[in-house]
Amino acid sequence: MVRAISYTMRLVLQMFHRPTSCFLFHIQRLAPPRMLMLVAAARLPLLASQPRRRDPPRPPKALAAILRSRVIACLRAQDGETAMQAAHAAVRGGVSVLEIVMSTPGVLEVVEDLCRSYPSLTFGVGTVLNADDARKAIRAGAQFLMSPGTVMEILYDLDGSEILYIPGVLTPTEVISAYNAGANVVKVYPVSVMGGEMYMSALKKPFPLVPMVASQGITIGSIKSYMEAGASAVVLSDAIFGKELMRERDFIGISALANQATLQASQRGR
Repeated sequence: MVRAISYTMRLVLQMFHRPTSCFLFHIQRLAPPRMLMLVAAARLPLLASQPRRRDPPRPPKALAAILRSRVIACLRAQDGETAMQAAHAAVRGGVSVLEIVMSTPGVLEVVEDLCRSYPSLTFGVGTVLNADDARKAIRAGAQFLMSPGTVMEILYDLDGSEILYIPGVLTPTEVISAYNAGANVVKVYPVSVMGGEMYMSALKKPFPLVPMVASQGITIGSIKSYMEAGASAVVLSDAIFGKELMRERDFIGISALANQATLQASQRGR
């Protein structure tokens, strides 16, 4: 009797080192029914503790707005009043997605004002370099954040959030790192100094399912070629908020350029 129990217990101990089907075959052939019940009970906690596969979170609404607009107007200014008026001028010209650079004086007040004035449009903060600035921007109402590189702390903090984070990347390794860490979209920066549309096309080829935003040195006339190279959207800075226009506070001129940019992007379709 002792020998039979000892043999059966050895089989039980081996259950974690043998395929399940093989183990059950031997147990059913050699062990009494009561022992089978004990083995089944021992396995239940292991089965129950297996992690369940979660459905991926829905992407933030800001991503859909960016993919629809295909243009992100990027504003930086020397003072808050100029930034406020330039932002309103761009919206009047047809811009629906606008970011204000974090270093702009009064950036948070500008974001708050824009969110109140145009609740159906999408506003964000750019050149966010740390998690503390990210939290300030979100409290002001920013719906998306952008960085010139990938700030992992921000990316992890906003994983599954309604706030979209667009990390900056430049190389295939950086794309893989950001995407595997949870990024829904990446910003290729600085794209023009790396070869512009040709570089955009080369970088996009291995990652057809990763939305990419092209940024830096892009003109209104080059929107079409960047889209053809695989960019889901482009960031336009001086192309809309030209330095001379900002210096002269020529808000009519800014509206006109914003209108040209949005029309050019809309002609590209999806």
